[in-house]
Amino acid sequence: MQDQSDGLRDSNEASGEPLLNGPEKLPPELDPAKFQSLPELIGYSLKTHADMAGFSCFGKTLSYGEIDRLSANFAAYLQQKTPLKPGDRIAIQLPNVLQFPIALYGALRAGLVVVSTNPLYTEQELEHQFNDSGAVAVVTLDAFAAKIQSVLPRTQLQTVIVARLGDLQAPLKGLALNLAAKYLKKMVPSWSLPQAVTFGAAVEPQATPYVPPTLGREQVAVLLYTGGTTGVAKGAMLSHGNLLANVMQFRSRSVLVMDDRSENVAAPLPLYHSYAFLMHCFAMPYAGNHNVLVTNPRDIPGLVSTLEKYRINGFVGINTLYLALLRHPSFTRLERGVLKFCGAGGMAMSSSVAEEWESVTGCEVIEGYGLTECSPAVTVNIPGRVKQGTVGLAVPETELCTADEAGNILPAGERGELWIRGPQVMLGYWGQEQATREAINAEGWFKSGDYAEIDVEGFVRIVDRKKDMILVSGFNVFPNEIEDWVDRHAKVLESAAIGVANEKTGETVKLFVVKNDASLTEEELLAHCREGLTAYKMPKQIVFADDLPKSIIGKILRRELR
Repeated sequence: MQDQSDGLRDSNEASGEPLLNGPEKLPPELDPAKFQSLPELIGYSLKTHADMAGFSCFGKTLSYGEIDRLSANFAAYLQQKTPLKPGDRIAIQLPNVLQFPIALYGALRAGLVVVSTNPLYTEQELEHQFNDSGAVAVVTLDAFAAKIQSVLPRTQLQTVIVARLGDLQAPLKGLALNLAAKYLKKMVPSWSLPQAVTFGAAVEPQATPYVPPTLGREQVAVLLYTGGTTGVAKGAMLSHGNLLANVMQFRSRSVLVMDDRSENVAAPLPLYHSYAFLMHCFAMPYAGNHNVLVTNPRDIPGLVSTLEKYRINGFVGINTLYLALLRHPSFTRLERGVLKFCGAGGMAMSSSVAEEWESVTGCEVIEGYGLTECSPAVTVNIPGRVKQGTVGLAVPETELCTADEAGNILPAGERGELWIRGPQVMLGYWGQEQATREAINAEGWFKSGDYAEIDVEGFVRIVDRKKDMILVSGFNVFPNEIEDWVDRHAKVLESAAIGVANEKTGETVKLFVVKNDASLTEEELLAHCREGLTAYKMPKQIVFADDLPKSIIGKILRRELR
């Protein structure tokens, strides 16, 4: 494999040339051009690995062959029993359950554009996403159907398909899951959607098979919404070509640690999230590996049991999930040496957590970096060449550079906004031409909104989000740097730093801390901070909290703290 440092050259601000030249090429066997659309990739994956375990959930396993049959039935239902036509948008509002890949594959096979929807969205968020995308159909779980009923009159939704937890399970297990769901309904409003069709009916065989549509690589395949933590969410238009390219880019790295047709890979991150979406819905099926869906990753004892039962070889999480597992007493019973791949993304990985994880499990955490707008993989650390504190090297076919506020390309090592160019960069934001022009310049560079440094070897270190930067007396203070040092204290579970207004310095640092040991004092923590932080980075306020606000994937939401 080509070393990413090959082809490095000096910055050339006058010509606007990138810092990195001649990106690593994909090998011929990973050429994404051999597939013209995602349905072609899906069909290849499901048929090639038909005899292999595909997805498991609640103890039930479906082979790739069964997923092939059920998703083909679902595609036929959409084509023959609904008014949907190719290009129409269908929202999939499901947690990590077996119905998710079936609905996803079936919708794509029918030529529809999938709108991946957070199942825990509020009614206001659902209404915005449905109307912004123009969704005319939705697949949801009965636990969320009351919200659909509420927003339905204010949307264009025509087709509603409702799944239940017990669908696709053995009769007794399915009955138990549905009874449990009925019990839980006591805590949520009842619903009535007379026009709704059950998921079970939608996957029954139809009179004739579905008809594969003619799709191009430049056509929109999926709308993944992003930016909801900072403002109104925007739909990133990911084409068939974007996702096909990123599957192969990701595979170029995953084959270094995982074999085909043999690995059990846990899926604790929600499938609607771009990282899990790519890995579990496309990359792992292409490899013929087994995806074990974790419906509730906050149930740490249950997650540990899943890791143990299935002898999980691959695991992708974020910093807060790794920390929660390390702090749970049952985690120590797991057999050392079974894990082969542990990936991290979605938020900065604390160096202390990464070091402790490797010490306990014997498996290093391979940190990467991506954005929804990039399908999402941009960089990944290469096993055996992991550089701690970085998110690794660019995936093949990807150019990276850092730029200053004026748009000048910066030399290696200088901190600036990370710009990205490659086949995985989105087409743009759905229905938002101005936002698209602001995000992607005329030369095709996507402006990430993240501050980064690229060293002379090509390793990327993400410093922080531009919008989260704190300005103290003219000095840039990056919350990640503060949090990484604070989290090293043995009595700290997790922390978050934000900027608050100050007449003298513009802003000062306010630190929120969740204790790991109740005896921790403010004086003790300040002494620790003085050991590793310069004076202007020192927190001026410390707030001890029982918990920190987090997104559904566990990312700490500084916006809510502000």
